[in-house]
Amino acid sequence: MGIVVLTMKASVIEMFLVLLVTGIHSNKDTTKKIKRPKFTVPQINCDVKAGKIINPEFVVKCPAGCQDPKYHVYGTDVYASYSSVCGAAIHSGVLDNSGGKILVRKVAGQSGYKGSYSNGVQSLSLPRWRESFIVSEGKPQKGVTYPSALTYSSSKSPAAKTGEPTQAYQKQPVPGTTAQPVTPMQVTRATAFRAHTSLPKPSPSAGSTTSSLRPQPAGHRSWELDLWAASTYASSQNTPRVDPGFVPEAELSTQALEPLSQGDPNCKIDLSFVIDGSSSIGKRRFRIQKQFLADVAQALDIGPAGPLMGIVQYGDNPSAQFNLRTHMNSRDLRTAIEKITQRGGLSNAGRAISFVTKNFFSKANGNRGSAPNVAVVIVDGWPTDKVEEASRFARESGINIFFITVEGATENEKQYVVEPNFSHKAVCRTNGFYSLNVQSWFSLHKTVQALVKRVCDTDRLACSKTCLNSADIGFVIDGSSSVGTGNFRTVLQFVANLSKEFEISDIDTRIGAVQYTYEQRLEFGFDDYHTKSDILNAIKRVGYWSGGTSTGAAINYALEQLFKKSKPTKRKLMILITDGRSYDDVRIPSMVAHHKGVITYAIGVAWAAQDELEVIATHPAKDHSFFVDEFDNLYKFVPKVIQNICTEFNSQPRN
Repeated sequence: MGIVVLTMKASVIEMFLVLLVTGIHSNKDTTKKIKRPKFTVPQINCDVKAGKIINPEFVVKCPAGCQDPKYHVYGTDVYASYSSVCGAAIHSGVLDNSGGKILVRKVAGQSGYKGSYSNGVQSLSLPRWRESFIVSEGKPQKGVTYPSALTYSSSKSPAAKTGEPTQAYQKQPVPGTTAQPVTPMQVTRATAFRAHTSLPKPSPSAGSTTSSLRPQPAGHRSWELDLWAASTYASSQNTPRVDPGFVPEAELSTQALEPLSQGDPNCKIDLSFVIDGSSSIGKRRFRIQKQFLADVAQALDIGPAGPLMGIVQYGDNPSAQFNLRTHMNSRDLRTAIEKITQRGGLSNAGRAISFVTKNFFSKANGNRGSAPNVAVVIVDGWPTDKVEEASRFARESGINIFFITVEGATENEKQYVVEPNFSHKAVCRTNGFYSLNVQSWFSLHKTVQALVKRVCDTDRLACSKTCLNSADIGFVIDGSSSVGTGNFRTVLQFVANLSKEFEISDIDTRIGAVQYTYEQRLEFGFDDYHTKSDILNAIKRVGYWSGGTSTGAAINYALEQLFKKSKPTKRKLMILITDGRSYDDVRIPSMVAHHKGVITYAIGVAWAAQDELEVIATHPAKDHSFFVDEFDNLYKFVPKVIQNICTEFNSQPRN
């Protein structure tokens, strides 16, 4: 009997072990079959504002049609959280009006938000906001899990309608995510925002209407903003909520705000950094380049009364990251620099310089006209295209080109360089002032102070266009018999005195001269002499001709032989000097000159006809025609002629 019992116990144990093993295998099989849930991108409407979403970082899908102006956007690049998420994405260029996926990341609030027009969306300005966000392409980062369902602040709950505080639901963080979790402070702030939108206006009656939060125009602060800030602070400190009818005096004062610098007035320049975003530079060196830009921005003291700075990045093609007026202080500029992403591609610096000349320094992009234009080009190694022609056009447009070459070609690598001595051919001047050669990216930071000192030395920015270095000046000189040899030498001295006032070179002001009687003679053209001393010597060598006075024919001759060869980037000035009435018609030739953009100054001596001078001169004639009773008094009019030339120049757009 005992033996039978033992046998039965053994059988039971054996069966139990079999079932246990079978269950383990079954569980393993079940484990293998479990799949992670597929990430679904939540969709939002066009009117959803970033401040309504509690999640600090998320991917969403925007519908089509969010370009509508009723979806308000505040800021540029960095947006106030009161903005439409999808509207901001279109403004920043991440999306078009057809919609799509975007990645949104919350960042700190800004002291101010600058409105701008971009990609069909007009964003608005805002004085300050407690929370901001940035948008980028909707490509999730590796190792980061984004929420499939967003957490909203519940502003439509019954409590919110009655003006009572509401509680936001905080979703538990998804395991494995590296996105920052929502903090209690964030929830408190979101709650304060919701409660604020439903706070009643101060009123004796209990049933007062609710007030909505409305962003105010730049430069103004609303009691709503101050009330919200006070309410938020009270919530975070577990103190009683601020009474809606009471706004502390400290909150109303703008003195508490950190004053923003107006910029260094001793360094008033319009500066474009042209940075290398090619694939060859690599991610690490690109980060070093961005840090260098941030350090320069800090050292420059950016502001409306001082330097302004924009950035163009190039690879295969150039693209403006932001223009001169996008960020008006060093702090905001540094924040924007941090967001720049690398373009990749080749290193087409020449194409980038052309882009800067044609597009960047315009009034629409913030060019002030009264400040020198400076472009600092950074190149990793060497460009993959030629820079000489593009740089020449930039210099002739008044842009001071600086070149920073980092880790330039070694002797063995020079055979691969597309354009030898490219830096020498590109810079404003080849005296070493405009070139910086850096041996390693890791020592680039050492050049910050040297570069800042150079770009701020406005007296040495020789390529800036001024009234004295940006013209082709053609002198048309009467050599008729009535002038005489002695007076002709006096006229030549007057021409020389005027020429001395200009900065003369092949890329600055150029001088040419025509002498006329019945006939015309080209004494020298714009391309014949490129230094001031050579010009003055050429003037001395002009011989007196003698003959009749055909001023109309002389104007036509000067247009054909001199100004037809003028550069398109130059101002064309004709200075005509005569001592009598013309034997031929001057009206039609003068009209042709004016139509071709030649600014004509008419200077008459002795027997010159004043009515004829006024016909020859550009309108208004009182600023472009002069009469001198004697040849010996010509010298007295040199300052007046120069003053009028410069006054007219300074009244025109810089580029």
